Amino acid sequence: KQWYQRRVRGPGDAVKKMGEMGLMGMVAPEELGGAGMGYLAYAVAMEEISRGCATTGVVMSVNNSLYLGPLLMAGNQAQLEKWVAPYLDGDHVGCFCLSEPGNGSDAGAASTTAIDRGDKWELNGAKAWITNGYESEAAIVFATTDKAKKHKGISAFIVPKPTEGLSLGKKEDKLGIKGSSTCVINFDNCLIDKDCLLGELGQGFKIAMKTLDAGRIGVAGQALGIAQASLECAVAYSQQRHAFDQPISKMQTIQNKLADMECRIWAARLTNWHAAKLKDEGHNFTKEAAMAKLMASETATYCAHQAIQVLGGMGYVNDMPAERHYRDARITEIYEGTSEIQRLVIAGNLLKEMSM
Repeated sequence: KQWYQRRVRGPGDAVKKMGEMGLMGMVAPEELGGAGMGYLAYAVAMEEISRGCATTGVVMSVNNSLYLGPLLMAGNQAQLEKWVAPYLDGDHVGCFCLSEPGNGSDAGAASTTAIDRGDKWELNGAKAWITNGYESEAAIVFATTDKAKKHKGISAFIVPKPTEGLSLGKKEDKLGIKGSSTCVINFDNCLIDKDCLLGELGQGFKIAMKTLDAGRIGVAGQALGIAQASLECAVAYSQQRHAFDQPISKMQTIQNKLADMECRIWAARLTNWHAAKLKDEGHNFTKEAAMAKLMASETATYCAHQAIQVLGGMGYVNDMPAERHYRDARITEIYEGTSEIQRLVIAGNLLKEMSM
């Protein structure tokens, strides 16, 4: 019990320090109080933070990419001042509510509804797997406003927390990134002001997809941080552990593992930097972001696995960080688009390019 409580302590102090350093609003413009930096800088920062703690990395990622991202993309001036400026210094964080208990990767099948009640919007439904669900003080929520139009009938809303009619489910007991809260958010006749509509009516699905494109650069950075930490753990242990009268780092089998890890990390890292650079320069980056997310997440899982192999039994116990990296890595292949979805995005864009 004591071990469990120690392991799931949230990164609150670190979040505040990151806010002071400008890391909680890296791409937000300076006039709003943000760092005014680009996605390349964001990708590098995400990797370095996650190299130390993937939990802290995901809190940083959600606030930057998934909460601030859609606001900076579609918010009006009043919304930017009210919902962006206070969320840049680490005192407040936001969350992103797209997934539902029944729709998984089918983001266009939103059953959560928003009904026009004159001077209010009424939200009903449930959103699942919400990172920062407990700590956040505002949420970007996607709800159906016109069922007949299917995904073109989805709109985006800014929902303050707490709000009457909004309730939180239990904190999920997860395999990894245990220090971040993940929960269901329920909406039961939840009334919000009319000016909480983000962007135009029916633009929600488009806003969500563009948000996820950029968010994949952040998740790739997180995955690379886990991969790099796994490699460093394996290298350090291999130089200290002796077998057959020599450090195991001298053994070709171990060297092969370390070399493969290094090659995969740099391939994914350079792909992610390329995607970030394309976004910073205003080019289409959807395919490249999906490539980066796919490569980095699968590299994180691979490197974490190989690190445990290098450490042997010591990799399987919590005296060493290898087992934590292994648990943290796995989610990067799932959230913000599974590896299977990334392959669909890559192939779809590739086929369009090749047929031109």
